[in-house]
Amino acid sequence: MYLSTIDKPKSANWKGLSGNVFALGTVSLITDVSSEMVAAILPLYLVIGLQLSPAAYGLIDGVYTGATTLLRLAGGYLADRTNKRKAVAGFGYGLSAVAKLGLLAAGNSLTALGLVITADRAGKGLRTAPRDALITLSTPSGDLGRAFGVHRAMDGIGAFAGPLVAMAVLAASAQSFDAVFVTSSCIAAFGVLVLVLYVRDRPEPVRRKEPLKLSLLRDPAVRKIVLAASLLGLVTIGDGFVYLLLQKREGLAFGWFPLLAVGTSLVYLLLAAPLGALADRVGRLKVMLAGYGALTVVYLLLHGPLGGWPLLVLVVLLYGVFYACTDGVLMALAGPVLPERLRTTGIALIQSGQALAYLGSSVLFGLAWQFWSPEAATRIAAGAVVCALIATAALLGRRS
Repeated sequence: MYLSTIDKPKSANWKGLSGNVFALGTVSLITDVSSEMVAAILPLYLVIGLQLSPAAYGLIDGVYTGATTLLRLAGGYLADRTNKRKAVAGFGYGLSAVAKLGLLAAGNSLTALGLVITADRAGKGLRTAPRDALITLSTPSGDLGRAFGVHRAMDGIGAFAGPLVAMAVLAASAQSFDAVFVTSSCIAAFGVLVLVLYVRDRPEPVRRKEPLKLSLLRDPAVRKIVLAASLLGLVTIGDGFVYLLLQKREGLAFGWFPLLAVGTSLVYLLLAAPLGALADRVGRLKVMLAGYGALTVVYLLLHGPLGGWPLLVLVVLLYGVFYACTDGVLMALAGPVLPERLRTTGIALIQSGQALAYLGSSVLFGLAWQFWSPEAATRIAAGAVVCALIATAALLGRRS
C-alpha cells in the first residue's frame, strides 16, 4: 500500500509526506527485522555462551556501533560527490546482508566474530547517511520531525518483530543459531530488493566541474551540532549492557531475554511518529533533551529500590521513550542547518561523531563494570548524561 504511492503527487500520501519516506521506511523495517534477529541474542551468546568479561563485551559492543566511523564519512562524501545516494545506500544494505552469512563461518572465534560484525556495521555505516539525506531531500523543512518520526516508527516495527522472528526460528530449528543467521541474511536481501525497485533518488542539479569542498565544520552551527551529538554519544551505553544488567538483577530466564528488546521496540514504534510531530510543533531540542532525561532515569532505576516486574516494565517503557525522542529528532534538528549539496556528508559527520563517542562509552562502561561494580558504572553514566544535557542545552539552545 505504501509503496504504491511513490509516484503519486504529494497530496495522495499520508498527510503530505512523500512516498519516498514510506519506501525508505519499508526498507528499514525489513532490514531491522534481519538485524534485530541477531542483535537480540548476541549479548547473551557472547557473555553467557562464550563467557566474555564485561570489558571484552564492551569492546565488541563498541565495535558493533562505533568502529565504522570513517566509512560513515566515506559513504556520506561519496553520496554527495556522485549525487547517487540510493546507490551508496544500496551497497551498504547489500554488504550487511552478505555479512550475516559470515556468522555461519565465524563459530566461536572472537577474531572472526569481530570481523563479521565489523563488516555488518560497515554496511550500516555506509547506508545510514545517504538514507537520512534522501528523507530530508524528499520532505519540506517544516515536516522533517514528522517524516523522521514515521520512518523511525516503521524501523521500530522491524526492531519489534526481529527478536520474535529469531525466537520462532530457534524454536523451529531445535535452537540452531545457524538457522537464525541464514534467515536473517535472506530477509536482509529482500530489503535490498525493495530499495532497488521502489526508492527514488533525489539528485540536485549541480555543476560537475565545481569541486566539492568539505567546509562544513567552518559553520559554527554545524560545529555545535556535531559537538553536542558526540557528547550525547559518549554518555550512552549499549542496549546489551542495559538488558544484561536487568537479566542479572532479576534472574530472568534466558528465554525471556529477547523480549526486553521487543518491549523497547514496541514503545519506540508507537511513539516515534507522534513525538516526531510534537517536536515539529514545540521544538526539536526540547523533545530530544526530554529523551535523554528518560535515559538518566533508566540508568538510575537499574540499581534503585524498585524491583520485579514493575522495574522491568518501567525500564522498557522509558528506554523506548528515549529512542523515540532522540533517534530521528536529532537528524530533523540538523537537517535545516546543513547545505543541500553537503547534506549527506553533514549527516554522516554527525553520526560519525556519535559512533566514535559510543565506541569510547562502551569500552569505558565495560571497564568500570569489571573493575569497580555495575552499580558504580551505571550511576556514573547517569551523572554523565546530566552533564551532557546541560552542555547540549547551552550549545544548541540559542540557535533553537
